[in-house]
Amino acid sequence: MSDIDAAAGRYTTIAGEHRSELEIKRSRFITVLRRTETEEQARALVAELRREFHDARHHCSAFVLGPGREVQRSNDDGEPSGTAGLPMLEALTKRETFGGATDLSDITAVTVRYFGGILLGAGGLIRAYSESVSSALATAPLLRRRRMQLYAVPAGHAEAGRLENDLRNAGISVTGTEYGASGATITVALPDTPGSIDLFSERLATFTAGSSTPEHLRTEWIDL
Repeated sequence: MSDIDAAAGRYTTIAGEHRSELEIKRSRFITVLRRTETEEQARALVAELRREFHDARHHCSAFVLGPGREVQRSNDDGEPSGTAGLPMLEALTKRETFGGATDLSDITAVTVRYFGGILLGAGGLIRAYSESVSSALATAPLLRRRRMQLYAVPAGHAEAGRLENDLRNAGISVTGTEYGASGATITVALPDTPGSIDLFSERLATFTAGSSTPEHLRTEWIDL
């Protein structure tokens, strides 16, 4: 991810889990991609697949974590040094996503290899592990994440439904509405960019004739 993308508060990740398989010179390469947000989750996936594919010779892995891709790790798991984990990691970090960005993160790739009896050599292994991850990414469901500012908007019971509808029609992300004894609270998510709250406050004043003031709740990463 470039510094500009990181500062803008956006990155791409995988939606859930995805599996893909290639056969290269009789060796089977089974790649599992999963969304992970911590090293513990990434290592848990490796352990899980070791149990599932307990008779495989290699369970090579790579993961990229954090909105700014701060954590990057790879493991050759018995393959010659640099022929498995690193090409897998590069397939993740160099993958172009939305708009040509290279911002894929919070993702772990594990490639399980069943040896087919034909030696691939160092170059062949590098290509095979890289292709296995790239092929899986080509069909994986990806989604964008964005850093957002959450605000609470108070409203009366009678006005809440109309106000929520007005906000949605204005392109504002409404994450929920709660009704209490004294009124309703609409929660909205605004892009974490300069001027977004000022623009929102102006629109809210128009919708409510100035009777509602937004209250900042927290900053949160949200799936788009």
